[in-house]
Parts: sequence; structure tokens; C-alpha cells
Amino acid sequence: MSGRIFQNVVLQLKENTDRTIGVIDGEGVVIACSELSMIGQRWAEHVPVVNGASGAMVSSDGKTFKALNGWNTQFDYAVFVFGDNDVSRTVCAMSTVALNSAKSYYEEKHDRGSFVKDIISDNIMLGDIYMRAKELRVTADVPRGVFVVRSLKKGESVPTDVVQTMFPDRQNDFVLSVGEGDVVLIRQMPEGSGIKELNKIASSIEESLRAGNATTVVGIGTIATHLRDLAKSYKEAQIAIEVGKVFDTEKYVINYENLGIGRLIYQLPTTLCEMFLQEVFKKNPIDALDKETLFTIHKFFENNLNVSETARKLFVHRNTLVYRLEKIKKLTGLDLREFDDAITFKVALMVKKYLTSRGIDS
Repeated sequence: MSGRIFQNVVLQLKENTDRTIGVIDGEGVVIACSELSMIGQRWAEHVPVVNGASGAMVSSDGKTFKALNGWNTQFDYAVFVFGDNDVSRTVCAMSTVALNSAKSYYEEKHDRGSFVKDIISDNIMLGDIYMRAKELRVTADVPRGVFVVRSLKKGESVPTDVVQTMFPDRQNDFVLSVGEGDVVLIRQMPEGSGIKELNKIASSIEESLRAGNATTVVGIGTIATHLRDLAKSYKEAQIAIEVGKVFDTEKYVINYENLGIGRLIYQLPTTLCEMFLQEVFKKNPIDALDKETLFTIHKFFENNLNVSETARKLFVHRNTLVYRLEKIKKLTGLDLREFDDAITFKVALMVKKYLTSRGIDS
């Protein structure tokens, strides 16, 4: 935060009061003051007093202090006014309002979090990314993981403060509120990090939130090796959640790189999907299969098309399972014991699931 912004406000306030007004930073250094000669002085003795006030107005050694809005438990900046009487407290309160407004405006336009939010939202030109990164001292070419955290309860927001507490390094990590209740974590990663490290971080977020009674899902994008790649990784993390909602409903951590064929199906036009189902199930539609038959099919796929193992898991005789598979072949024209037919059927089931999620009854 530039002391120049505070100084401009302080000089305007000076015209309306005879009190000395200024701002100290978290180390007690005077960074703005109506008496220019005081700028640069260090008042370390007042720091514990202001921190101990927890945001309330407090007097110390003939001066009145009030911390400006901030994220940390310890103040980043505090207004001071000479004197500890009612007039000084009134001037301090009014000065705090003016300086908080200036601080908010500056941060909205210039802070690192807003910069990163602009990048992932595609609200900044590629050429401007390099310039702003240099101004804000944000390293451009380090690997970063992008995580989107979304509540599974409709209308409920993710508790940002929990995620912020888990990743307090504001120099390298960014915790941002985006959209309707989503929280995005941009986490700087060690060189050579991969899916394993990303999944571990996502799992820790989901587990911590669940411990606080928040049911969430975490989507993970591919590692961004440069700031310009953050928008792509953010979109991937969003897609991971959307695809997972259709095909991996039991999972709470979903990595874009593990979506497999579900990712391809999700990106297909619904009309093409409907045509595919009609071509595959020429004899009878997929809805002609009852629940028991579909359960048998899912178990057969789970056990890698192994008849004996599937029969054991279903607690039926091997011949009973063979009979069921023959019945499926007669109904659909597909023999699930044949690898090519099994793949076709598996994809068809996923396509059907995708269309159902879109409200299309094919």
C-alpha cells in the first residue's frame, strides 16, 4: 500500500481541523502525517497498544489511535490523532472512515488479489499481465495450482476464512471469493509438483471444511507454469466440478486430469449424443433394461469383464451370470464379454447419464 494515497487524504483532512492527523504502519512507522516533519518517525511503543485494542479506538501517550480495516489479527495500518479527548476521538473516527475508503479503493484497483482475479476471469490483456506483475512484484513464471472450492448445499457459500487460515502466505498464495459462493485458491507449488501434490492439497481443504460441517467439492486444474496460464487452469477446475457432478457423484476431490472420457462426453453437443444412443441401441432403447440388469452390468465393468469374479461378487452361480449376459445381448445386440462391445456399452451408459443431467430423456 502506497503511503502517498494516505498522505493525499491526510492533507485534505488537515484543512478542516487543527489536530495533527497521520497513519502508522504495523511496525509503528509514520507513513503519512499532516506535519510532514514527522513522516518516517518510528513509534514502536504504540504498536502493542493498538493491537491489543482489537480494532477499537484507543489512547496512548496523548494520542488517539484506531486501526484501519484489514485481514490480519494484528493491524496493518492505524490512524492517529494528537490528543485524547472527545474532539480527538471524533476527528479520529471521521479520519478512519475517509482513510478506509481510500484504502479500499486503492486495493480494489491495485492489490495483488484483484490482479489475480482479473487474470482468472479473463479481464486483463495478455500484455498487461507482465506489466502489472512487475508493478505488484508478483513472480510470473513459477508453478501454481488452481483449486475451485464449491459448496454442495444450494445457496450456501464456502467459508473463505477457513481456507485463508490454511494458506496464510499472502505473498505467494491467493484465496479469492469468485462468483456465487465459490472460493478459488491459487497456490504456489514446488518445482516438479504433479497430480499427487495437487490432490493432497485439495483433500486437506475438503477435510478441514467437512470438519467444520461444510460439505464441499474441490475441483483441480492442471498446474499453471505462468500467470497467463491461470485462466485456463481455473476453467479446467470448474469443468472438473461440473463433469464430476455427472459422472463421479461419490467424489469430493476431482482432478481435471483424471476425468478421462467423461470430459470428452461433457463437451459434445446433446444432439450428437442422442444420435449416438439411437445408433447403439437399434433393437431396444437403453431404458428397456431393468434396474437388476443395469446393476449386473455395472458390477461386470467394475470387475474388468471377469465373469467368475463378477458372479462371486453378486453371490450368483457363474451360469446365472452367463444367462444374464446372453439376455443383455439379445436385448441390445451387444455382447459385453467382447471388449469392443463392452467399450461401446460403457460409453453409451455415460452418454445416457450426461443427457439425463441435462434434463434430456433420450
